[in-house]
Amino acid sequence: MSMLAADPDVLRIGNCSGFYGDRIGAMREMLEGGHLDVLTGDYLAELTMLILGRDRMKDASLGYAKTFVKQVEDCLGLALERKVRLVANAGGLNPAGLAEKLRSVAADLGLQAAVAHVEGDDLLPRADELGLGKPLTANAYLGAWGIVECLRSGADIVVTGRVTDASVIVGPAAAHFGWGRTDHDALAGAVVAGHIIECGTQATGGNFAFFTELADLGRPGFPIAEIRADGSSVITKHAGTGGAVTVDTVRSQVMYEIQGARYAGPDVTARLDTVRLTQDGPDRVRVDGVRGEAPPPRLKVSLNTIGGFRNEMQFVLTGLDIEAKAALAREQLESWLTVRPAELDWTLARLDRPDAETEEQASALLRCVVRDPDPNKVGRAFSGVAVELALASYPGCSFTAPPGNGSPYGVFRAGYVDAAEVPHVAVLPDGTRVDIAPAAATAELEAVPEPALPQPLPVEETRRGPLGEIALARSGDKGGDANIGVWVRTEEQWRWLAHTLTVEKVRQLLPETADLEITRHVLPNLRALNFVVSGLLGEGVAYQARFDPQAKGLGEWLRSRWVDLPAEAHRTTA
Repeated sequence: MSMLAADPDVLRIGNCSGFYGDRIGAMREMLEGGHLDVLTGDYLAELTMLILGRDRMKDASLGYAKTFVKQVEDCLGLALERKVRLVANAGGLNPAGLAEKLRSVAADLGLQAAVAHVEGDDLLPRADELGLGKPLTANAYLGAWGIVECLRSGADIVVTGRVTDASVIVGPAAAHFGWGRTDHDALAGAVVAGHIIECGTQATGGNFAFFTELADLGRPGFPIAEIRADGSSVITKHAGTGGAVTVDTVRSQVMYEIQGARYAGPDVTARLDTVRLTQDGPDRVRVDGVRGEAPPPRLKVSLNTIGGFRNEMQFVLTGLDIEAKAALAREQLESWLTVRPAELDWTLARLDRPDAETEEQASALLRCVVRDPDPNKVGRAFSGVAVELALASYPGCSFTAPPGNGSPYGVFRAGYVDAAEVPHVAVLPDGTRVDIAPAAATAELEAVPEPALPQPLPVEETRRGPLGEIALARSGDKGGDANIGVWVRTEEQWRWLAHTLTVEKVRQLLPETADLEITRHVLPNLRALNFVVSGLLGEGVAYQARFDPQAKGLGEWLRSRWVDLPAEAHRTTA
């Protein structure tokens, strides 16, 4: 056990980053806003690894989140003064390089800071032998125990490469409370707490479906998890900050980017169907009841490659005969191209309305996206030809941007390797290297059978209205797949939703999903359904298969679709 807080019973962990590019001043806000024991940050995502991979191609000394360095330059003295440990995955593809940079920063500031890092996740040199192909980046998702070792050694700052998002929260909790590798329930509770706060202000009102209920969303505060020895927690925020912490803002984040009832990681598999959320006072939500199981024997590996080159042109279509104008532009461009790209995709967005009061409201957008391994086929050979239509096509022909060259795009896929094949090394402040063994107890990941549904709600009279009148939702991406979590507030609404929102109904409401595999997962404790839509996002966010490449608005689209609601069903207060 390594006590990270004066209170042996509660560890107060804050978050100051949900992605690479999040609020730069959040570290100072969190350190100045109130008491913390640990401050964490999540800087990595599938797209971020591609960005860092391209950074590293240009300069081998890079590959880490440069904004974290700026934050530490500004706040290191304050963190040391307040005895707040910093734990972040900002090391990206080069945690050793970031650790060395931070030592230089501390020296320049005249401060003594013990900096440790965790490495071993980078499998790129062995990707081919591990059956992972020849990607640009190949990073296994490590767990929390390297972080635990670093904190036990007295590190003030711990930076990692690709660990699971929740690991930067689980590691400090395990170090503080002295948990062992088979304390699965406690670890699972910390995983859920970590999953809730790792996306920053999404837990305090950001991206919240019923946002109009929140009194102050001008500048939401970042979240805090008060974790206890049994793995239960209270989610809160600093007093006086914007946003809100309610059962529903927390439930929104629980449902974000998940798949089934089992939430697997390298240290534990958390059972999301056991999560209980209860309001514990203003801006305080208790999270308890979480059960844990042994983790799977294989680790997930994030694989990014350069898939080729892409370009796009958007035609503006105004007024009458929109469909005919789009057909003419498409026919002309495709026939005028002297070299045809490997992929040529058209999308017509009917943003126009009849008898519009402004020209913009009278206009639609026709988007043409091209991809090819050869950059010349998607460069001026495409965009220049598109512009040649300007005086020879439909009336009012114009474009949203001038012609340009193509740019490289990335392709994401997940790989899996035996945990024993992945080194996991804690490099302590004095340079000592400690090997972290993989979990000894493992269990193959299996789907949880659908639980018994509640009794259907007798509905004598219905009315037409948007699903979102009573249902909340949150959606996101997992590689090429998308998830949509949908939930309601009352037991009566749940009895209706569980029987109404089937896979077939989702396909009907979201025609873009009609030909895709959709899996439904039922979470009665949360009065929630989670839908995983396979392949909606093509080959990941960087591939940009649709205009919303991360499926951030997918849940809101579903909420906007009209259904037959029970006549008496209305939005209830939280």
